Amino acid sequence: MATERSANAVWNGGLKDGKGVISTQSGVLKEQSYTFVSRFENGAGTNPEELIAAAHAGCFSMALSAELEKAGHKGESVATTATVVLEFVNGAPTVTTIHLKNESKVPGLDDAKFQEIAAGAKQNCPISRLLAAAKIDLDAKLIS
Repeated sequence: MATERSANAVWNGGLKDGKGVISTQSGVLKEQSYTFVSRFENGAGTNPEELIAAAHAGCFSMALSAELEKAGHKGESVATTATVVLEFVNGAPTVTTIHLKNESKVPGLDDAKFQEIAAGAKQNCPISRLLAAAKIDLDAKLIS
């Protein structure tokens, strides 16, 4: 079963003085603005890296939930923050690292097994596989 999702982006003007809008097929993002400043200088608006972080956090949380269930443990909550690091490498903007920080509440599961399951979810999450060119690190914490 193949699933296709799409998004649109329109950019007007030059790199530093231009601006753009991004929208998604589902309509969840409706013409969200982005600029050079929102991407490279922490200005107002979204940027591609923020959207990648959202996708990775969502994907990893679902993947971890699935892996927990396969191992016979149902998570009460699985909360993930993804931080995408954009740096200049040899003069080119490059996503170098993605930090996944997870806190999960899983009754009856010991930390060693949780770490094993979380590492597997990181390895097998579709977005992790897509972004494998970047270093992806994981700080997973089992909470009570």
